[in-house]
Amino acid sequence: MKKKMIYGIVITVVLAAAVFALFGNRDTEPKFRTEKVTRGRIQSAVTATGAVNAVVNVLVGTQVSGTVKTLYVDFNSPVKKGQVIALIDPATFEAQVAQAQANLLSAKANLDKSEAMLADAKRTMERNRELFARNLIARSDLDTAETNYNTSKAQVGASKAQVAQAGAALRTSEINLRYTRIISPVNGTVVSRNVDVGQTVAASFQTPTLFTIAQDLTKMQIDSNIAEADIGRISVGQQVEFTVDAYPDITFKGRVSQVRNAPITVQNVVTYDVVVKVDNSDLKLRPGMTANLSVIISNKEGILRIPNAALRFSMPGSRKAAATDPKERGRSVWVLGDKNPKRVKVSTGISDGAYTELLTGDLKEGQELIVESLAKTKGAAGKSGPRMF
Repeated sequence: MKKKMIYGIVITVVLAAAVFALFGNRDTEPKFRTEKVTRGRIQSAVTATGAVNAVVNVLVGTQVSGTVKTLYVDFNSPVKKGQVIALIDPATFEAQVAQAQANLLSAKANLDKSEAMLADAKRTMERNRELFARNLIARSDLDTAETNYNTSKAQVGASKAQVAQAGAALRTSEINLRYTRIISPVNGTVVSRNVDVGQTVAASFQTPTLFTIAQDLTKMQIDSNIAEADIGRISVGQQVEFTVDAYPDITFKGRVSQVRNAPITVQNVVTYDVVVKVDNSDLKLRPGMTANLSVIISNKEGILRIPNAALRFSMPGSRKAAATDPKERGRSVWVLGDKNPKRVKVSTGISDGAYTELLTGDLKEGQELIVESLAKTKGAAGKSGPRMF
């Protein structure tokens, strides 16, 4: 009998402990998730993407048509100003120069002939004048001599014009022959080659591009597209930090050098080109890389900051109160007090998306702010219903 009583007491104690464990600790469970007011750094920035390019890209083409005979450079070849980088087959142009030289010689010979005929016509005219003065020849003979002289004089002028024309044609042929030598206009590096040996290029309608030369790869620029909502915060001289996919662990730095006014509209979205100058002395950046950049608008160190989630949190019923009572309006956070949460009005400064600067407000470093409610709503509790065993 005593053993049964002991067993009963033990069973009762165990059941009581189980019930207390299930129901007694519910009130001690946390009802809110909190984060602390901290002191640190906030960096306000405008983010965008852009393409890395050389500051000056020179497109080298050809002004004459022909077949590419020789290539002296390739991709990534360093070049100097005035260096021959390609040669178009000059045979046709050499023949044109020879033809123009022959035409010039012929024109000069015709000029000599015309001058000789002019001298003869002049002598004949002077002789006939003397004879006419002595009444030895008729007036018609003198008129014929004067006409021949004037004709010869005009012929000399025409011959001189032909010499000048042939000389101009020769210079044109010589210029076209020089154009068969493709020369680099700047010092730089070949970043693109668009022709091969044996390829025919035609310069009839537009100048074909044979090479693209980057003038100086140690200085690069990023052409980024900034949304119209953020362009008002961008100004020349602001610091820029960016990364590229090739070096995800390296943060590169640059500065805004130009904010262009020309709008770029794509599918009714308006952006503006912001040019960022970058030093590339180590040549890690390559033309065409995609840069994920942040234009630093403001940077503050050692300031009180509150999590943005605390600014977004609101207690049930607080929005309705703010709609009816003007005193309840404005930015605020909820502080986890000893008994009940307390609403504290604050004024804020810059933000980096995760934290916001605290300007004024009855808050201290380390104070807990409510960012989320963990308590179940009545609707959620009512959905469970009675359990069926």
